[in-house]
Amino acid sequence: MRALMEQATEIGEQLKAAKQTVAVAESSSGGLVSAALLSVPGASAYYLGGGVVYTPKARVMLMEIPKTALEGMRSASEPYALLLARTVRERFGATWGVSETGAAGPTGNPYGDAAGHTCVAVSGPVEFVTTIETGSADRAANMEAFAAAVLELLRKASA
Repeated sequence: MRALMEQATEIGEQLKAAKQTVAVAESSSGGLVSAALLSVPGASAYYLGGGVVYTPKARVMLMEIPKTALEGMRSASEPYALLLARTVRERFGATWGVSETGAAGPTGNPYGDAAGHTCVAVSGPVEFVTTIETGSADRAANMEAFAAAVLELLRKASA
């Protein structure tokens, strides 16, 4: 968690200097992205909120994404990660929306993705989405790697 907090400190300073804000929709990272961003003193200047969108029910309850928006899309995919990032950005009125969706482990998901697979996205003045494959079944290590990937993508996008 210390490494995530260090990443978040740099990002927090960057966001505050630019007077930008962020909202988070994460899944397999289980709240680590938000925890890292909130560990920085003064986080209220840039962190607007977020949620752990871990299940289809959470997606409906927290994000209000209609089933029609998901046609031809599956979770743990780049299109879904981008949809989450765009939606959380819009719902919170943030400069940036970030998301993560994957399979932390120790097993994969029902869609055939192995443990250690995740897709991360950032939506704002620019958009990026990428897939991460850690090759590990270590759940906790994957969760940290997923969160680090989200934070790195946000750092690059908001620079």
